[in-house]
Amino acid sequence: MKALVTGGGGFLGKAIVKLLRERGDEVRSFSRTEHPALAELGVEHCCGELSDAEAVASAVEGCDIVFHVAAKAGVWGLYEEFYRANVLGTKHVIDACHHHGIKRLVYTSSPSVVFDGSDMEGVDESVPYPEHFEAFYPQTKAEAEQLVLQANDENFSTVALRPHLIWGPEDNHLVPRILERGAKGALRKLGTRECLADTIYIDNAALAHLQAADHLDIGSAVAGKVYFLSQGEPLPIWEIVNRILDAGGLPPVTRTISPELAYRLGAVLEKIYRLFRLKGEPRMTRFVAKELSTAHWFDLGAARRDFGYEPKVSFDEGIERLHEWLSIQKSS
Repeated sequence: MKALVTGGGGFLGKAIVKLLRERGDEVRSFSRTEHPALAELGVEHCCGELSDAEAVASAVEGCDIVFHVAAKAGVWGLYEEFYRANVLGTKHVIDACHHHGIKRLVYTSSPSVVFDGSDMEGVDESVPYPEHFEAFYPQTKAEAEQLVLQANDENFSTVALRPHLIWGPEDNHLVPRILERGAKGALRKLGTRECLADTIYIDNAALAHLQAADHLDIGSAVAGKVYFLSQGEPLPIWEIVNRILDAGGLPPVTRTISPELAYRLGAVLEKIYRLFRLKGEPRMTRFVAKELSTAHWFDLGAARRDFGYEPKVSFDEGIERLHEWLSIQKSS
């Protein structure tokens, strides 16, 4: 088949592209800039913005399936930027699929779309969207996810996947942030309560996208559905952080502050950044304070049942691979 991967040059997008090429599929990538590494894999590239409907339509034309991975992520920024990329961009992808008669769409969502600030312990896909969001990323991703699910009908099959905290070699988001702040001594445990969280190693996340795609068809079990994805290995949040720090040769986090203080600090910093239009992002936000002081792990039963998802790389093996990759980066 011929697949379009939006954000094909990104962390998850590139991993999906590699798996598709390894099994012989034709691949086209759509992103803002060209990526030489993809060209070496024999990937066709279309350059453009998700907010450009014509560019998206041109990229979709001639494909059999679309993996819509591209998004504006982050815990801070302007609402208009998140809306333009995540909501409007997703609408353009759906419209382009309809226009060109594409039958299948796999959408990368996030568990944060149902996070209401409280513990999520073993929850399944029946958990509702919250009435209020603490950040624009989950707010706009939730709206985009609903557009995707509502688009599923007798002529167009869609599925939304919610991988949680993707990490591994070549990660350009989670791991670098942890290592950067760890190196500066800027990390603090939030409280003493042991909250469990689950993550997903990059190879497992990419494989799950292909598995879902292969089971996606008109009227199939996965059509019109949403699925949580993770390792299936809940661990204490700060054990996860410390294992990543250790992989990067950094000491563990030992100092603590209360979750309540972190939340109030986040609220104050957000106001300051907005008032003075400061660049970058606050050291703490209300969303991050809630994320780091609550449990986040999920029931994977639906993904296992409907498209055979099972993590191939364990957390321990993933950490070993991350350590090896980080060591190579340091020596090169």
